[in-house]
Amino acid sequence: MGKCWVLVLLVMLFYSVTPQASASVCRNHGSHRICIVRINRSAKNYWEYRAVVSVDGEKKPLEIYNCRTMVKVTRDGTILPFEPNGAGELICSFFRKSDSVSWRLGARN
Repeated sequence: MGKCWVLVLLVMLFYSVTPQASASVCRNHGSHRICIVRINRSAKNYWEYRAVVSVDGEKKPLEIYNCRTMVKVTRDGTILPFEPNGAGELICSFFRKSDSVSWRLGARN
């Protein structure tokens, strides 16, 4: 009888622990396959995003994307303009849509 309870507890423990889901948003943007692996919006500067992206399967290091000035800041502090059909344009256009919707909804209240 004791072995049965241990088995039941092990089964319950197995199903109660779920692995962390990891999903990324991927888009074909221009001639590239761009995936947003991880993204955080700046609390201070709402137009800035810290993101790790993958372009054509190659994971890039964390970079800061400034949607106001359309530049990205690399880890070493280099400031580069967005590439045409690149990750910066995708990030800013993707989140601009949701921001405009939330802004319009907030304006009505």
